[in-house]
Amino acid sequence: MEIITDEKRAMRTARVYMDDIGQYYPALVEKGIKESSIFELLHEHIEEARVDFNKRVSPEIAASKIFDYALVDVLIKRAYKYKAPKTEGSGE
Repeated sequence: MEIITDEKRAMRTARVYMDDIGQYYPALVEKGIKESSIFELLHEHIEEARVDFNKRVSPEIAASKIFDYALVDVLIKRAYKYKAPKTEGSGE
């Protein structure tokens, strides 16, 4: 397998991993957003994806925040449709 050294390609790859998690576990994503526990509920799946991603990219990219940015951009931002409940003092 070819090691990814291009940052744009690595970002696309990371986003695919996050999209897959969202597609395979939509109920957990929804529950996690509603209960503000998405990282706890999906921890195992996220870390499995991170390990696979790190195997596919150069050490420099693996050490960067590309995977974490994809996690937020894809999994969290796209899950807005579930909206977490408003909390006191949140200004919402």
